[in-house]
Amino acid sequence: MRALSVDAIAARVPLLWRAVATALLLALGLLALVQQRASILSSGTEIRLRTVPVDPRDLFRGDYVVLAYPISVVDTGKDGAGYTRGETVYVTLRRDGEGFARAAGVSRDRPATSGDTVVIAGRVTSTSACALNDAGEFDCSGDRRRLRIAYGIESYFVPQGEGKAIETTDKARVEVVAAVSASGQAAIKRLLIDGKPVYAEPPY
Repeated sequence: MRALSVDAIAARVPLLWRAVATALLLALGLLALVQQRASILSSGTEIRLRTVPVDPRDLFRGDYVVLAYPISVVDTGKDGAGYTRGETVYVTLRRDGEGFARAAGVSRDRPATSGDTVVIAGRVTSTSACALNDAGEFDCSGDRRRLRIAYGIESYFVPQGEGKAIETTDKARVEVVAAVSASGQAAIKRLLIDGKPVYAEPPY
């Protein structure tokens, strides 16, 4: 007796049940993503980040603020290894004198944490980037190798009509509190202006 193929078995299942099964799988996948984010927000290590808001408009999903961070560009030094675009990397963060997170190193393998350090996972989007200096301006000088890295916290949705107000706010006044899980995944927890929370992300 010839074994039935997967397609043949699927063809014997009523269309309604196939539709229900597909919807159930999609719902479970969405629930898993929501639960993962909720876990990061509730139990992740909090870090403070200076930000540079950019473009606030998305006509289909309301307003959002696109954010850049000083840690978005990481210096690998003159002898930095040949990282490639799309590669997953791990950035070690340390708090500066004001409590903001600053990049202290980058590696392909997740390093061990110690003391006050936090490790955040990111994806290389460019292998030749200009870094933000202490004045918040892009500095392309020198021959050091810099990576531009995305951490999945580069956009933040706000109530419709309010994104532009944040985008035009002096970047020195805007900061983000993000949560970083033990595996290095990050999520925005709060958006602050002048040190005061203006938006907080609910866990669900």
